[in-house]
This record gives sequence, C-alpha cells and structure tokens, in this order.
Amino acid sequence: MTLFDDFTARDNVMVGLPEFRTRGFDMRHAAANHGFAEKASEVLMTVGLADKGDVRAKDLSYGDRRALEIAVALGQSPRVLCLDEPTSGLGTDGVQRLATLIGNLKGKLTIVAIEHDMEFLFSLADRISVIHWGQVVARGAPHELQQNEWVKRSNLGRFA
Repeated sequence: MTLFDDFTARDNVMVGLPEFRTRGFDMRHAAANHGFAEKASEVLMTVGLADKGDVRAKDLSYGDRRALEIAVALGQSPRVLCLDEPTSGLGTDGVQRLATLIGNLKGKLTIVAIEHDMEFLFSLADRISVIHWGQVVARGAPHELQQNEWVKRSNLGRFA
C-alpha cells in the first residue's frame, strides 16, 4: 500500500476511512471534524502507533510504516485483510512486533497472507496452502503439513 509521505500517520488513516472518502477527500473538513481524527486514532492504537499519530509517514521507521499500512486497511473495517510479504525487509524485532499485531487481529477478521518466512507463518496460521510453481502442493494446519511428504522433502516441515 502506498502511504502519503507528507501526511501524518493519523491523516493517512483518515484518508482511508470510508466516511471520509464520501466527503470528497476534503482535508479542511477533516480537520474540523474530530470524529475522523478520533476514529483514526483508535485504529492507530490497534496497531501500536497511538503515540505516533502526529508523525509524518516519511519520518516513521520501516516497521512503523508497515504497521501504518495495516492501519490504513483496518480503517476501512474489512472482513478480510490481505497481506503480501508482510515481513519483507523487517528485522527480528519488526517481525516479532508484526506477529503480535497479527496475533491480536486473529479472530476479528480473516487474514490471508502470502509469506516466505515460514517460521513466522507457521507460528500464526491456522491453515496454510503451500504453492510451488503456481500449483497447490499441500494444504492444512501447520501440524498436518509437518507430516506431508512433499513439505518434509522441501524442508518446510521443520517450521511446522
């Protein structure tokens, strides 16, 4: 997701709010309407960025930017959250923080993730589909995949 670098974290979330978009993206109106800012602040709290609402997106750390991207998506109250390589570029601390965030979101909405970090994925996922060259070669719960012969041969089974 592309963030508006010169907007604050709160403004980035506000722009994604459906009720804001129906007003025609008028930032002056948003500044006068505290309901938008309150809703955006609640979403920022959900992703651990409550104290960074007034920080410009470009001044956030890479991990905070990833959390902000998720916040913008969550501001739309989705039933399904799709994540493409969410751990890409994150260090160990960032991956752990993201795992905590996603763990907190589990059960509140469906999360679909494309991910190569198997340790991260196997620690969070309820069901996994293993895709090789565009074909689903295995699917199931992490403990089921540990028993799958293809997964064992590919060395992915060590993460289950």
